[in-house]
Amino acid sequence: MKLICIGRNYSNHIAELQNEKPTEPVVFLKPDTAILLKKQPFFIPDFSKNVQHEVEVLVKINRVGKYIAPEFAHKYYDQIGLGIDFTARDLQQTLKQKGLPWEKAKAFDSSAVVGKWVSKRQFENLNNMSFSLKKNDTIVQSGNTKDMLWNIDAIISYVSQFFTLKIGDIIFTGTPSGVASVQANDSLSGYIGNEEFFNIKVK
Repeated sequence: MKLICIGRNYSNHIAELQNEKPTEPVVFLKPDTAILLKKQPFFIPDFSKNVQHEVEVLVKINRVGKYIAPEFAHKYYDQIGLGIDFTARDLQQTLKQKGLPWEKAKAFDSSAVVGKWVSKRQFENLNNMSFSLKKNDTIVQSGNTKDMLWNIDAIISYVSQFFTLKIGDIIFTGTPSGVASVQANDSLSGYIGNEEFFNIKVK
C-alpha cells in the first residue's frame, strides 16, 4: 500500500507559500510507515522546529489500474476520507533550496493522518465538498473541492500514467490555504461538512 500525495492543487495555498503555479500535478509519495497509528498522538519530530498541518480530502483505491482514462476514473474508488499531510516546513525549504527530494520533510514516520472512511455516495457532488480543520476548536483551514486545480478523477488518471494503482492505495488530493505550525498540546480535528473524520492530539 502506498500514499500518493498531490502538492499545489489549490491556488490560495500556492500563493501563501509563494510557489509557482504548476502546469501539471505535483506528485510525491509517502510510505505506509508514514501513517499515524489509530488513537495515537502525533509527536513532533526532533529534526524540525516548524511542522505544519495540511488538511486534505483522501481517496482510497479499490481496484488495480494503469493508464486510466479520466472518464473511467470514478470506477476506481468508492470511499472518501480526510487526513493531514504533516510537513516539516523548515526541512522542506532547506531541501528545496538544494534541489533535493522532499521525502525527509514529507514522508517521515507518522506524518500522515488517515481519518475514517465513508461511501462516496454520501456526497451529492464530489467536486463541491467543503472541508475544514480545527485547531483547539478554532477553524484554521477551510476549503472546497471545487477549488482544486485537478479534481479527483483527473488526479487518478494522471497518477496512473506513472504508478500502477493497487487496492488500498490512498491519494491525498492537496491542501487549501491556512497551513501553520503545530505545537505540543494542540488538538486537531478534521471535518467534511459538519461530520468529524478525525481528532488527534499533538505531543
